Amino acid sequence: MNHLDQKVEIEFPCEYPIKIMGKNVDNFERVILSVLDKLSPTYSREAITRRVSKKGTFISLTVSIIATGKPQLEKLNKDLKATGLVSIVL
Repeated sequence: MNHLDQKVEIEFPCEYPIKIMGKNVDNFERVILSVLDKLSPTYSREAITRRVSKKGTFISLTVSIIATGKPQLEKLNKDLKATGLVSIVL
């Protein structure tokens, strides 16, 4: 078995970076932050990094949260996608 076949277990709670990508619309960041406020209120808004695509069509936000477990991460992913603004959550 090589190292790529090994499953990595995450120990919770832990700092967990999340990259959220979607169309660059006026309310994207506000909507995303409202979801984060509900599910992980201890993240730092000041530490968020923002990148807009070269043509300005897409935006990505990278934020580090304190993840409490897999259920929280699954709910966060589900709720972010449910906004209709998010294309990818990494």
